[in-house]
Amino acid sequence: MSRNPYRAGGLPLRMARLFLRRNELRRPSDRLEAAVVAGLLAAFVAAIVVAVFLAEHVYRAEQAAGAGLQPAVAVIAPGSEPTEAQILSQSAAVRATWRLGDGTRRSGLLTTSVVPGVYRQLPGASVRVWLNRSGVPAAAPQGLAGLIVGAAMAGLALAGGAAAVLACGYLLCLRGLERRRLANWSSAWAVTGPQWTSRP
Repeated sequence: MSRNPYRAGGLPLRMARLFLRRNELRRPSDRLEAAVVAGLLAAFVAAIVVAVFLAEHVYRAEQAAGAGLQPAVAVIAPGSEPTEAQILSQSAAVRATWRLGDGTRRSGLLTTSVVPGVYRQLPGASVRVWLNRSGVPAAAPQGLAGLIVGAAMAGLALAGGAAAVLACGYLLCLRGLERRRLANWSSAWAVTGPQWTSRP
């Protein structure tokens, strides 16, 4: 039983035959398209490599930022009741006090980005906060799953954006090549056509 020559070697070999094998019928625009495709594929591979490095950088940066946070307890100060509008928008900031590791007392505003739902806390309530190296409240550190998801999303965003840009570039190039092919075909037919058609 003979094998189908178009299946032998799979897609990579068929692409190699299409773009690399010598063909007398191949037009200059076909060779140009092959070069464009090869260049875009190389650019996409480079974008994937950059995306991997970006994901690793984001992971390590977030991990380092979380490692520098220290837990503390903040006490909501009197007179920090949020307004009704702030509660509805969930964007309240209340004043609170906390102590650093050396016992130094600090005060400032706690927002929902630092303590989710802080607008529901009554004056005198104690809430858990995370302090950065400067003693300023910061968002809670992410767990391992959060770090992985954040890094993966950053890498995928870069790879997806690069793929979209390269695809648009290829479509624009293909559109220009098709116009060029049509113009060349029209010119060739203007010369060859009269030889194939009968004159009245």
